[in-house]
Formats: sequence, C-alpha cells, structure tokens
Amino acid sequence: MKLKRVMAVCIAVLFINSAFLVLNERQKVQKAKPVKLFNGKDLTGWKINGTEKWYVEKGELICESGPDKAYGYLTTNKFYKNFDLSLKFKQDANGNSGVFFRSTVDGTKVAGWQVEVAPPNHDTGGVYESYGRGWLVQIPDEKEGFLKMGEWNTLRIRVMGDKVQTWLNGNAMVDFSDAKIGAADGSLALQIHDGGGIKVRWKDILVEEL
Repeated sequence: MKLKRVMAVCIAVLFINSAFLVLNERQKVQKAKPVKLFNGKDLTGWKINGTEKWYVEKGELICESGPDKAYGYLTTNKFYKNFDLSLKFKQDANGNSGVFFRSTVDGTKVAGWQVEVAPPNHDTGGVYESYGRGWLVQIPDEKEGFLKMGEWNTLRIRVMGDKVQTWLNGNAMVDFSDAKIGAADGSLALQIHDGGGIKVRWKDILVEEL
C-alpha cells in the first residue's frame, strides 16, 4: 500500500510539473506574438515631432515634407529595447527617410540610431548614429541592388542587447555589436529628412518584444 501511495504521489507531481511546463510555454508563445504598431486608421500610439506631415491614407502611413523642409520624426509612445521589427515602405519622389531605434527626440534633435531608408545607392539598411559617430555600418556596392525604388520593400530590424541586424527584402544587410547601443533605451521612430521633396509610404508595422 505504501508503495502504491508513493507511486501515486510521484505520478501526481509529474503531472503537475508537466502541466506547469505546458502553461509556461504557452505564455511564452503568447508573449512573443508580434504586435501591430500602426492600426491602419490613425496615429494612435505615436507622437509627431516637428512641423512636417504625417497622415493616414487608404490604410497607409505617409510621411511628407512640409513648407519648412525640415527634419520630422514620428516616435512611438512606448520604449522598445530588445525587439524584432518588420515593416514595409514605398518611396515616392525622394525617399530619404529612416527607422530609428533606442532613440529620444527633443524638438527635432534626435539621439539614437537610424536604419537608413534612402534612394538607390545610398545605404538603405545601413546604421547611422545621429549627432554622434555618424555611420557605424554602410552598405557595400554588391548589396545596393536589393532596394526596389518606387515599389514596396520589406525592412526587418532585430536589436538584442548590443547586437544589431537588418534585412532588406529578405537579404541580410548588417550584423554587428556595439557597446553604446547595448547600454541605450528609447523609442522607435520614423524620419523625414530635411531638404524638402520627400514622401514615403509605410504599412504592416509589426514588432515582437524579445
């Protein structure tokens, strides 16, 4: 009888542990589910910085130069330190823009890092540190042909600790580590470069926190 009781207790413990592990794995899967940062209707969850134009049209988020022809930023209200971000962009006219990460904006002065979105042969997918060290990684000539100007492009950015990776239309663009980036935290942001004549469309903005 004692042996049967011991076996029953062991089976019960194993069952409880198994149930806990299954529940824990389900929670991890649920936690890792990508979240839409743009709802396709308005700018809920975002903040406009500067006087340039940010608006929604036919389910697309559009940034466009205004009369001031100055820098403009659209920042997330929430900070994202470790994340896997994917989005689609389409460049109309001059497409000089970018996606900032672990960044803060004061007026239109940004502190942080930009994954470049630019016209052909201008380092789309590369990483630039604004008001700091400048280019950290530029794109070699053999990778410049991955950008499809005037068409929809898919950009993926993964930042974990001090490691940064980017992909353009499924092609690996940069992969490096940087201690300064590793120590930082901040918002995600879309940019309008100064100079005027810029118009970029964005959609399918998804982020998975890591």
